[in-house]
Amino acid sequence: MQQLWDFVSARKQQLLTDSFLHVSAVVQSVVIATVVAVAIGILVYRSPAGSAIATALASTILTIPSFALLGLLIPILGLGVAPTVTALVLYALLPIIRNTILGLASVDPAVTDAARGVGMSRTTVLSRIELPLAWPSILTGMRVSTQMLMGILAIAAYAKGPGLGNLIFSGLSRVGSPTAIPQALTGTVLIVILALVLDGILAVIGRLTTSRGIRD
Repeated sequence: MQQLWDFVSARKQQLLTDSFLHVSAVVQSVVIATVVAVAIGILVYRSPAGSAIATALASTILTIPSFALLGLLIPILGLGVAPTVTALVLYALLPIIRNTILGLASVDPAVTDAARGVGMSRTTVLSRIELPLAWPSILTGMRVSTQMLMGILAIAAYAKGPGLGNLIFSGLSRVGSPTAIPQALTGTVLIVILALVLDGILAVIGRLTTSRGIRD
């Protein structure tokens, strides 16, 4: 325990920087994935076949091991942030696409018919009725993707990606040295703590952005 505390005290600045880079990469990837996944969800949610195809394709991406996907992206995008963010965005798609489709499909047709009846256009019904009603479901998908990406990003150190994965890989490569265990343990614990903090922030955002009628 003393070794762990000494390591954290001595590397405080590095840990703060790596933590910031880790969270930043995950947040950016989830935002990009949300834009893409919601657009796909809007395009296919009225078509059972389209919904099944979109979900199946996103599921297929999720079955590719992280090392393999990064290995495929490195020859195209090189090392660093580009292959890392691309892989994270691809992995984040499935929960958000699935929840977007479920959220939009669960909107009561009577509500949308009433909105069309008072003269709302298809686009207005989507933006002012359907998407707000589907928002809690979409946000749930974002929360699942965020938790998933926090862990996957640690593996992206293989592609020289940013974040706390470098700390874990460095510790594991020095097994036997005095700093090996503190390094790997610190990186792992920080990822867990930051994942819980991010989930809490998203829960608060959901509370603030969901209308009381739906929330309660």
